[in-house]
Amino acid sequence: MTERRVELFKESGYEPPTPLGVQSGIARYHDVDVFGHEEGHDIKYKTLSWQFVAFLMIAEIVSNGMLSLPSSLAVVGIVPGVILIIFLGVFATYTSWVLVQFKLRHPEVHNMGDAGYLLFGPIGREVLAFGTVVFAVFATGSQLLAGQIALAALSDSKLCLMLYTGIFAIPTLFISLPRTLDRLSWLGLFAAASILFAGLVGMIGAGVHPNPDRHVDVAVGSTFYTAFASITNPVFAYAGHFMFFVLISEMKRPQDAMKAAYTLQGFATTFYVVFAVVVYVYIGPSVSSPALSSLETKWMKAAFGIAIPNFLIAGSLYSHTASKLFFIRIFRNSRHLHSHTKTGWLVWVALIVLANGAAFVLAVGVPIFNYLVGLAASLFAAWYTYGIAGAFWLHDAYHDGDGWREWVRKWPQATIAALTVLAGGFICVAGTYASIKGIIEAYDSDSVPPAFSC
Repeated sequence: MTERRVELFKESGYEPPTPLGVQSGIARYHDVDVFGHEEGHDIKYKTLSWQFVAFLMIAEIVSNGMLSLPSSLAVVGIVPGVILIIFLGVFATYTSWVLVQFKLRHPEVHNMGDAGYLLFGPIGREVLAFGTVVFAVFATGSQLLAGQIALAALSDSKLCLMLYTGIFAIPTLFISLPRTLDRLSWLGLFAAASILFAGLVGMIGAGVHPNPDRHVDVAVGSTFYTAFASITNPVFAYAGHFMFFVLISEMKRPQDAMKAAYTLQGFATTFYVVFAVVVYVYIGPSVSSPALSSLETKWMKAAFGIAIPNFLIAGSLYSHTASKLFFIRIFRNSRHLHSHTKTGWLVWVALIVLANGAAFVLAVGVPIFNYLVGLAASLFAAWYTYGIAGAFWLHDAYHDGDGWREWVRKWPQATIAALTVLAGGFICVAGTYASIKGIIEAYDSDSVPPAFSC
């Protein structure tokens, strides 16, 4: 390890990582991780089993993003669409593995900001922490809009849409209030079941009331912008890796984290393919996004109603994550972290209110919010889910191995890691281009509504 890296660890208060090949990594994990040894503390964070971590991962990843997948198949065709969904699922599994290994070797990493510090120093910490908070708040807002659509569908749009968003924001805020994720763990199971059954009802509804004018295209030719704007749906349907460090930090046995990740990716990839294909085959190229809006009225209402718990809990997890990043930054290594102090709870509640309040204001007050969600996903989630995993592998191999010679010695892994970084960069640039072009076209066509409108 270089002297400069040792100095960075001393400045931050973190402990240096276990070198590659040293077997005592798990044994020393609890000595240096953010929550330390929790015996005798009032608030204990490290209580989650891998099964409940898997439920929480499914709850926050397999959510409203799934509902846009059938429309992506309508744009690019069923064969390219299915191939892309499966490839991205395998790719996301690989990056999950890299993130988990990085976390186990660097127990002090609680969030992407901490990881950025290890890779790039103080600037990296601020940039990656900023991206985490921005994406988490925007993702919360996206779930609020999903809830708005669901409530409007159930009530035949009898109220102003902004009111539906406000109604949905209140329970989202209260669900995100617990300080520890174990208080949300059973809700994670409920949320995972919610989106599963909503998808099943949606597929049954599409099969019972198919579109008589439907047809299936094997492949569809389109412009780069149209195609990429569409395939960003499956790309970002897997975008939840930015929460992995936070979740693993609250596990009883962090070495079981890959069991949760395998469960997530296996379920997500399988369910995405089945849902996208079935709904597209029965509805055809006219399928909407979200796909449930294309169903016959009764089936649409049933599916949206069943999906509401998932939208609520996923939004709560996102706002919880944004708040916890700040909370850990403020109170790391202090008594307020593990004790029921007035200061600790006041700060925590304030952070939760700010995160949820910001999400609500952005969702109802920014007319192009959906485009901004895509922009935030392109700028940050493209790296958190895909690209940065390659940087993690290259970093550890270089600093804890034999420098660049370690890359040469392990050239297959190094090549995959480098290509992963390049893939993240491509998704970031192309997604940003598609999002900005979409915003420009929306304004040119006068399809942007005024702020805070019904």
